[in-house]
Amino acid sequence: MHYDYLVVGAGLYGAVFAHEAKKKGKTCLVIEKRNHIAGNIYCENVEGINVHVYGAHIFHTSDKFIWDYINEFAEFNNYINSPIAKYKNELYNLPFNMNTFSKMWGISTPQEAKDIIAAQIADLNITEPKNLEEQALSLVGKDVYEKLIKGYTEKQWGRDCKELPSFIIKRLPLRFVYDNNYFNDRYQGIPIGGYTKIVEKMLEGIEVRLDTDYLANREEFDSMADKIVYTGMIDQFYDYKLGVLEYRSVRFETETLATDNYQGNAVVNYTEREVPYTRIIEHKHFEFGKQPVTVISREYSSEWHKGDEPYYPINNERNNELYQRYRELADKEKRVIFGGRLGGYKYYDMDKVIKAALEMCSEELV
Repeated sequence: MHYDYLVVGAGLYGAVFAHEAKKKGKTCLVIEKRNHIAGNIYCENVEGINVHVYGAHIFHTSDKFIWDYINEFAEFNNYINSPIAKYKNELYNLPFNMNTFSKMWGISTPQEAKDIIAAQIADLNITEPKNLEEQALSLVGKDVYEKLIKGYTEKQWGRDCKELPSFIIKRLPLRFVYDNNYFNDRYQGIPIGGYTKIVEKMLEGIEVRLDTDYLANREEFDSMADKIVYTGMIDQFYDYKLGVLEYRSVRFETETLATDNYQGNAVVNYTEREVPYTRIIEHKHFEFGKQPVTVISREYSSEWHKGDEPYYPINNERNNELYQRYRELADKEKRVIFGGRLGGYKYYDMDKVIKAALEMCSEELV
């Protein structure tokens, strides 16, 4: 069979495109090299708990159109993301807010917190931050930086904060209110039943082939469709001929525990460098689970090498310039459309993925 579109990747971007193309009467074949759909938002049911296999995903947006769109495919609960940070034996609320400052300094008013932070910043005499450490210190002061930023950031990036460029932290929001809601967005929640069901509904009536590697049989697949929507790594598409784009990767250790409640919160960050993992996710709390057991995942940030799962693009000057060179090649393609996190070498929140896919659909599916 010949198709209008071959969609490479059954993640959120590819699924939105295939769904919209089908509505327009187009035929699509979706191929996915993994053994499941839904990309990194894939959820697996373990003991009645929807486990976020590739890390925690909380849907949030201020775009009502996108919120209404995603709600066509799932009912969302009212989960509010309120992570906890653990430093040694101390627990702090995130994002940095009055609950954080009250615990750290034993104060109660916004002015007290502002005065302490301002005094710490003034004592440092940093006028032009030369690295991430100096940038962070100049924004939040010594205490918040050393307890809640330094170790966590060094684990995330695998480098000392003095070795990281200052632009990585352009701002660190400080909230002088007692509010633990991590996101400022108007709409927020977790799909009841997990994210996989959303992609299943998007792909209803569309042919999907799993365990299928486009790049291993490119000529054969190219001959099967008029156009290709490619959501894989853009540098790999071109066989890395201009160079390799860099990522950070993540490794997960997931286990089922014979307790109904391990840590009392969905997300606990471990901010000291000596703890090897960055955070522990307790999945049942995303959907307010009452199961007699629980499932936790420890996350370990790691260097990315070819063959590893790419998670976070390292959007420094070198990589951004290299991506632009690949983008110039991509713009000359007549039959290939690049999209998604890997095709665009950009970290996207889920609402931004959907918006980008729909914008591409409005241009392409006329």
